[in-house]
Amino acid sequence: MPGSPLRILVVGAGIAGLSVARALRLAGFRPEVTERLPGPADPTDGGIYLTGNVERALREIDLDGPVRPLGQVIRRQRFLDARGGPLCEVDLTKLWAGIGDCRALPRADLHRVLLSGAGGEVRYGTVPRAVDLDTETVTVTFDDGRQAEYDLVIGADGRQSAVRTLAALGGPARPAGQVVYRAVVTGLPSVGEWTGLLGERAAFVVVPMGAGRLHCHADVTGTALPADPPARIREVFGGYGGPVPAILEALEEVRVSRTDEVELGRWSRGRVVLVGDAAHATAPTLSQGAAMAIEDALVLARMLGRSTTVPEALARYESRRRPRIKWVLDRTRDRDRTRDVSPALRDPLLRDRGARIFRDHYRLLVDPA
Repeated sequence: MPGSPLRILVVGAGIAGLSVARALRLAGFRPEVTERLPGPADPTDGGIYLTGNVERALREIDLDGPVRPLGQVIRRQRFLDARGGPLCEVDLTKLWAGIGDCRALPRADLHRVLLSGAGGEVRYGTVPRAVDLDTETVTVTFDDGRQAEYDLVIGADGRQSAVRTLAALGGPARPAGQVVYRAVVTGLPSVGEWTGLLGERAAFVVVPMGAGRLHCHADVTGTALPADPPARIREVFGGYGGPVPAILEALEEVRVSRTDEVELGRWSRGRVVLVGDAAHATAPTLSQGAAMAIEDALVLARMLGRSTTVPEALARYESRRRPRIKWVLDRTRDRDRTRDVSPALRDPLLRDRGARIFRDHYRLLVDPA
């Protein structure tokens, strides 16, 4: 169906939605994009760490060039114990050799590149209120009362996807059992590489984004959100070593959220399909949310270009993506289970075999989507 006049609606203008809009345009389609938020990404919305397979995926949609000058290339992951003592290191340049650089940058910078690459306009402040499926079309009713008919609706609207619910593809995301704290700090002594301190049922990760900025990501086992996030993060991590004490002292704004999972029996129904976190959200442990979303976009656009019907394309898309997504979910859960292991048992194992264990978590992802 390449270049066909398919009427395609993409719901969501985050990483998944803008990536799929870009991939579809490169394949000759002209999607419409809507977003529930009133405008583009919040420029204060923290940082993001991208693994090497993200650069490869961006290269396929010809957006690796605009991203390359942004942020900081990360060449090594350093795992430390809670006091700051060494556990193991992973050579990221070697792991992702020939595939792409790992990079940390402000999330808003990545969003601007994707928004520019998607082309066309985004209709902000627009929410679907009903999705009615017919054999050949989907009728969408929006919150302003407008109705429109489409040949394909793509739900790229995240973990709390409205499309997923309206199309009866699944209910709310379920808690993964972590509370996550995110912040950006500046002006501290340099942290040169990805640095993660592993404690008991908690971890604190620091990633440099260039220009003196540090992306900080901390998580604690549990589900209850604190009333005072800065106070709580200082309470939990106050005894940690390494760069953590200076970061805690410099913290101002801290964002906190629960981590959710989405695991569905199917990703499409009729002519409605889900991509990214709407279909398969996981905890952020492997930093694969952006990677899987962009890869979804590539494969979906590819299958629409190679298939004779929309249902055939959706079936081929899901068949292609499911094994890779399952790998990410399984490896994420494997790594998260180590939280429940006493540091007295876990830390000697990581000192002995940690680099190999962590490299193995990405083994399948070295191959193209």
